[in-house]
Amino acid sequence: MSRKVLVIGEVRDNVLRNVTFEAIAAAKTISEGGELVGVICGDGELEQLGNEMVHYGSNRVITVQNEKLKAYSSEGYAQAVLQVINEESPDAIMMGHTAIGKDLTPKLASRLEIGLISDATEVEVVGGNIVFTRPIYSGKAFEKKMVTEGIIFATIRPNNIVPLERDESKQGNVSTSQVEISDLRTVIKDVVRKTTEGVDLSEAKVVVAGGRGVKSDEGFKPLYELAEALGGAVGASRGACDADYCDYSLQIGQTGKVVTPDLYIACGISGAIQHLAGMSNSKVIVAINKDPEANIFNVADYGIVGDLFEVLPKLIDEIKQLKVNA
Repeated sequence: MSRKVLVIGEVRDNVLRNVTFEAIAAAKTISEGGELVGVICGDGELEQLGNEMVHYGSNRVITVQNEKLKAYSSEGYAQAVLQVINEESPDAIMMGHTAIGKDLTPKLASRLEIGLISDATEVEVVGGNIVFTRPIYSGKAFEKKMVTEGIIFATIRPNNIVPLERDESKQGNVSTSQVEISDLRTVIKDVVRKTTEGVDLSEAKVVVAGGRGVKSDEGFKPLYELAEALGGAVGASRGACDADYCDYSLQIGQTGKVVTPDLYIACGISGAIQHLAGMSNSKVIVAINKDPEANIFNVADYGIVGDLFEVLPKLIDEIKQLKVNA
């Protein structure tokens, strides 16, 4: 059964986030040969971003233009996307499970009066039904869910579904839709970012995270050096954030970001259950801690019992040497 699937793209700093391409790959599975329609909201030149969605698998893309969409607001984006949904009448809707996705999709589901499957890590077709796998109980277990009737609506956890191969030669129509946005209750004048520059933490393939064992904001310097050497991002436990060693934008855990990188290096992190909820599904976990009884070793694939300030410099030097010899 072929389906028309709407994929809501997410733009940050005029670049499509990688989870958008992962959502397209998930939509390809759901469509079963049907049409994939991308949606990008914003203000200004969006055609190039639309073409990028086409190169990654969309059949066509609708760019939604309005000056009130220059900065994200749940009310403004909801109005814009709902108009596209009403015009396109899709069988399914997909989006990344990001901060914006978690804010926007429940509002859309409520307005459409449909269900929402959030934070899916796998999508498959079983007996003609679309089955989503998602973690529950802070990642201790997984459940499988499917929509038996109506529009299929789901969000995809970043770094879990492999994007389709980019095809520069793929062509598709990129159209512009001028939508009406009624007066917004909240107007965003400016956005001040506290996140660090470089690789996006929630989409990073490598994450180097520090806990209370880092001891100070100065203690995070070797973590940044290691992350740079590996092309990754730096994160932190809530304990490190509470101690003012770093900004809360780096927090990973039940009340912070959920990350699923290929490699997660935990430095001076004890392994509280709240932190494990945000990183335990990482593909490979390396733990560095002086306490051999630390709970983090129970989920780690590789453990180093030692002082992180002695281990990290050796690790950094070795990685740099490997790069030189490569």
